[in-house]
Amino acid sequence: MLPPELPALPALTRAEGELIDRYLEVVDLLGRINPAREGHTYSGLRAAQALVGKAAALRDALALMHQRGETELHAATLARALRVLDGERRTARVTVPSRSDS
Repeated sequence: MLPPELPALPALTRAEGELIDRYLEVVDLLGRINPAREGHTYSGLRAAQALVGKAAALRDALALMHQRGETELHAATLARALRVLDGERRTARVTVPSRSDS
């Protein structure tokens, strides 16, 4: 049986694609650091150390967009890309879990 076909990514500029990738890397690390989630301090420490470099890469992606004249974020398109890349699940790890989850 074949796995279900994923929806196609919306058309993005190279800079927008870079922004989405760097954003999700930062989100993944923040999810590992989240003190409201189960985990180990060492894993959180390693994620926090990596966060510095990933945050700089996110800043650079945004700076490149700005330099290229891409001054507007097309939220609907970028949100569709995030959904295709499992962004809803990934960003949920950053939030405080509801009382029923804990």
